[in-house]
Amino acid sequence: MLEISSSWKSAYPGSLIGVLVMHGVVNPQQHPQLDEKKKELEDTLRAQFSSYDRTSLRAIPVLASYRDYYKQFNKTYHVQHQLESLVFKNRRIPGVAALVEAMFMAELKNLLLTAGHDMNAIESPLRIDVAKGTESYIRMNGEEQILKTGDMMIADAKGIVSSIIYGPDRRTRIRPETDRVVFTTYAPAGIEARDVSCHLEDIRENVTVIAPGASVELLETFGTD
Repeated sequence: MLEISSSWKSAYPGSLIGVLVMHGVVNPQQHPQLDEKKKELEDTLRAQFSSYDRTSLRAIPVLASYRDYYKQFNKTYHVQHQLESLVFKNRRIPGVAALVEAMFMAELKNLLLTAGHDMNAIESPLRIDVAKGTESYIRMNGEEQILKTGDMMIADAKGIVSSIIYGPDRRTRIRPETDRVVFTTYAPAGIEARDVSCHLEDIRENVTVIAPGASVELLETFGTD
């Protein structure tokens, strides 16, 4: 299911990749029970971080791991910004198609970077690697993107499907008709395997709210060791 390159192992010791594959899913534009769960999560996060300021929020160990990674590329971690908007500006989790929203909810709860793809559009195997800076792919916005040298990336037999800095590709995006889905979580060094596993379980739980009959094909965390 996932090939791990020696380049990734040597460049990012201690890093992890989580993979969740499910089939029998559905992807409605909106789902009432998921909306209720999303509202509960928003309230929980605001209460959890009500005593925090931006400095203490950024000191959370998971966010510190991503900040260290993004700093190499002169970038900042967008999930951190989304959490700050929710906590400090009282903004809502964006409303998108249900499968993507299920992933976003777990991202905000656990702060772990995740990409979702239509598994039927993937040409196996997936491969975790390190970009040489010459690879390119079409991002979700339809624009071609050259990867940054040294960025973690995942590819299938046809090309790049995601990178940390630039996110998922357009070719394998989750669609309204998606009935088989894969979620991949990038976890830089400093994040525990159990946290990645719990995060994937949260995504699985959110997906089963939408599709109670959905089944798990794979739920596993892969490391550099």
